[in-house]
Amino acid sequence: MSGIKRARVEERSSSRSDALIGHTADEAKALIPKTPEEKTTGQRLIVVLEKAALEVVQVKGKYELLNSDDHKNILAKSGKDISSYRPDITHQCLMMLLDSPLNKAGKLLIYIHTMNHVLIEVSPALRMPRTFKRFSGLIVELLNKNKIRAANSSEILMKVIANPVQKYLPAGGIKCGLSVDGRLLSCPQWLKSHDDTKDSKGRCLIDTVPLTVVIGAVAHGEPCS
Repeated sequence: MSGIKRARVEERSSSRSDALIGHTADEAKALIPKTPEEKTTGQRLIVVLEKAALEVVQVKGKYELLNSDDHKNILAKSGKDISSYRPDITHQCLMMLLDSPLNKAGKLLIYIHTMNHVLIEVSPALRMPRTFKRFSGLIVELLNKNKIRAANSSEILMKVIANPVQKYLPAGGIKCGLSVDGRLLSCPQWLKSHDDTKDSKGRCLIDTVPLTVVIGAVAHGEPCS
């Protein structure tokens, strides 16, 4: 994930309500698995963004999302690694995931595990803000209130949930973590090279059980180890 560049382009005119409209009620109902069983069975990709730098700091009486661009002095004074505070990486990941055809088909679930061990569930119906500034405001509100509701309904689009993430993952699903030190493999190559992706008859399990992938939402290091 270290190759992701920061996107800080601001939109000319947009409101928080536009970002939180999500899909229509009917579309949201069709997309979102309704029960824990639905979330952990069948063809589905579950993505866990690990060690996400999502932390709130108070600056001049106002709460802000701590980041290496705007809060260098605060990070330096507290002895924290400035390069580790890249919430823009999480923003970019969420935009790509939520905009994906997989998500639009209702086959994607997203969890975020932060550096401070806060676990967040992201609804497939969330329409992610396109600018970092508005994303920051959204996360600050989430971490203060523990949930974000859609502006036009009571639908919960993001919420803080109890750890650990393992209790939300399918017991019999396929799980893997991405590493900067790992071998570069395509998905078909990876599936062929691992016995735990096959059933007793050698058939690929990917068609019948969910796949969980843990991705480091970081600029450097090995958060998935």
